[in-house]
Amino acid sequence: MKSINLKDKFELVDAYWHPHQIGTVDNMQVLLAKLKGEFVWHAHENEDELFQVIKGTLHMQFRDRTEVVNEGEIIIVPKGVEHCPITKNNEEVQVLLFEKLITNHTGKVETELTQTVYPKI
Repeated sequence: MKSINLKDKFELVDAYWHPHQIGTVDNMQVLLAKLKGEFVWHAHENEDELFQVIKGTLHMQFRDRTEVVNEGEIIIVPKGVEHCPITKNNEEVQVLLFEKLITNHTGKVETELTQTVYPKI
C-alpha cells in the first residue's frame, strides 16, 4: 500500500486514448488516460464507466446532447449508453477512469484506436 502521485503517473502516459492501469479495486480497474481530439462512438453493454477530469475540459457526446465535464468533475456513463469523448481546440485532457476489469476499450467497435492491453504503471 503506497500513495499514488497522479502527476508523476501522467508523465508516463505517452499516447492519447491509451489508458494505463494504476491499480485495481476488487473487480474494478483505475486507469489514467490522456485525451486529445475525438474518440469513437461506442457503448459498453454490461459495464458503467466513471470519468474524472484531472486536467482540462472533456466534452462527452451522447446521441441527444453533449455534457461538458470540467476539471475536478466526474461523469458516469451508464452501461449500454452510446457515447463519444471529445476534446476541443487541440486541448490535452487528463482523465482518471474507473471501470470493470472486463470492460472492452471501445465496446464492440474495433478501430485503430482500440486498445486490448492497458500497461500497468
